[in-house]
Amino acid sequence: MSVQKGSQDLVKPDVDSQFQQAEIATSDEDADFKRREARVVAKLDLYVCPILVMLQLISFLDRGNIGFAATQGMIMDLGLVGTQLNTAISLFYPLYILSEFPAALIVKRVGFHRLIPAAAACWGIACLGNGFAKGFGELAACRLLMGMFEGFLMPSLTLMLANWYKREEIGLRISYLFIASSISSSFSGIIAYAILFMEGKAGYPGWRWLYIIEGSVTVVIAGACYFIIPSSYTTAYFLNEDDRAVMRKRAELTEAYSGGKGHYTRAEFLMAIKDVKTWLHTLIQVMCLTVMYGFSVFLPIILRFGFNFSVEKSQYLSIPVFFWGSLVYAVVGYLSDRFSRRFIACVSFAPFGVIGYAILLGGEHLPVGIKYFACFVIATCVWVMGGANIAWLSTNSAPEGKRAASLGFALAIGNLGGIISGQIYPQTMAPAYTLGHAWSLGAICVAFSAWWVIRYIYYSRESLKIEVREGRVSEPPEFSDRATTYKYQH
Repeated sequence: MSVQKGSQDLVKPDVDSQFQQAEIATSDEDADFKRREARVVAKLDLYVCPILVMLQLISFLDRGNIGFAATQGMIMDLGLVGTQLNTAISLFYPLYILSEFPAALIVKRVGFHRLIPAAAACWGIACLGNGFAKGFGELAACRLLMGMFEGFLMPSLTLMLANWYKREEIGLRISYLFIASSISSSFSGIIAYAILFMEGKAGYPGWRWLYIIEGSVTVVIAGACYFIIPSSYTTAYFLNEDDRAVMRKRAELTEAYSGGKGHYTRAEFLMAIKDVKTWLHTLIQVMCLTVMYGFSVFLPIILRFGFNFSVEKSQYLSIPVFFWGSLVYAVVGYLSDRFSRRFIACVSFAPFGVIGYAILLGGEHLPVGIKYFACFVIATCVWVMGGANIAWLSTNSAPEGKRAASLGFALAIGNLGGIISGQIYPQTMAPAYTLGHAWSLGAICVAFSAWWVIRYIYYSRESLKIEVREGRVSEPPEFSDRATTYKYQH
């Protein structure tokens, strides 16, 4: 007995030692993979993100320059009367909306490296055409075509990011797109101010040069993107074999999130339609984009005709406002990803918009300095709201087909906000622009309230998953974000 017991005592330390060695080996492998993965993510941030951010930047430059052109004499030169300017602004969005959802469904089949550059080249040509418009009809036609081709961009960029990045990484990268939209407004102000000095060159007024130059640059960038955007990580020129092995492993680790291989099914499409959170996020996106488009397009017009600044001041005084908005969203996007907190990013900044628009609604007796300060307060929330809402939906939708359909709905229907924003700031309401400010304030309040409802839904579903694990409720037969293995981000 004593010999047997002694033998067991001798064996036990060996077994324990083997387990410890195995744990150390596993830990070392994990640490090594994390180091290799960090290197790959750094490469993605260096080679993939800048391309997508550049495309988002020029898309917002091209669609939003109409506000600056209007302050430089376009209204008079084209003989626009009544609400024709507002109509031209809104006409960008009908075909934009109609093209977004199909783009979300076909872009992976056609190829990101084909669809994105082709769409960019086409809207660049349409933007250039604005510079040769002779009246409202030509302006309206160019705006319609620009909208149709730009509609392919946002869903393609969002899904491309989801194709390259993991779930916990995508929120920050989506925020880059909204930061680019904010920065584009700053760049628009700089470019518009610089082009004032081209007034009369070759017999063209400055606002025509604004369209001609920006459209031409877009076409050139689109051509370069055809060769720069990789078709997949297996053929990416900036990844070596070890990097591709890491990407394959990342794809396996995110299987629960993607839930598919890119071949979307009718069942996944129906999952998105039947899920109430798809429609709540979509409603919120309509509200957010109403505010964002209204503020970014009409701020130069508000500064010019609402605050009675000169043409030059209305151009360059918009720059710091837009820059502040992009800076705030950059910080919020980083922190939201760092701590995986989406709800806080949404609701914390909406009150700034309420305060800002309340100040602008305070009346004409307020000093112009206070009203200009209110623009900074509004900019604090404008881009955060729309970007955080889309990031929250994207990180809480699975499988891949459902995510694509959900984002397609939110982005496409959400752009109804673009149509609305074009109509709520008619020139007939200058200088107070009461309708536009009041509508934007109301939209923020609706979004704020709906986010609390969505939060309740997510927590209720997590509670239901606990009941499923305990055997009190049966698990859904098909995999989705309702599965017990999938955890929502709040």
